[in-house]
Amino acid sequence: MQSKATFGAGCFWGVEARFREIDGVLDAAAGYMGGHVDHPTYEQVCSDSTGHAEVVEVVFDPDRVSYGALVEAFFAMHNPTQVNRQGVDVGTQYRSVIFAHDDEQAEVAERLRSELEQSDRFSKPIATAIEPAATFWRAEDYHQQYHARHGGSCAI
Repeated sequence: MQSKATFGAGCFWGVEARFREIDGVLDAAAGYMGGHVDHPTYEQVCSDSTGHAEVVEVVFDPDRVSYGALVEAFFAMHNPTQVNRQGVDVGTQYRSVIFAHDDEQAEVAERLRSELEQSDRFSKPIATAIEPAATFWRAEDYHQQYHARHGGSCAI
């Protein structure tokens, strides 16, 4: 059995690479979600006018890794208090967002966000939005597995 999870945590290159390291993740793809333009291009998304976030769609085996563990990994791999940015990357496309694919995912994400907020781990409020998943638009091929092919780093 396979399930999907979708996360936006800044530059999708690093997010994709980090999720691929998790046992039970079968695939991870860079793309766009949450905007109002069909088939957006990277250039359109970077214009900060389409409403899309750079996201990673994670395909996982729930018998090997829970959705909750993926949400915890998501919160650990970026700064969820930053609004519309991660590090030097600025714009709504870099926002911290969890796109829930069903009610159960939304409940888990809400619970874990609330627990993180109450933990006092961060001095600022958690800015991560939790929204219903929309159409996933796969990013251009040159964005897929970018770190594996080129190395480098992102803000995360």
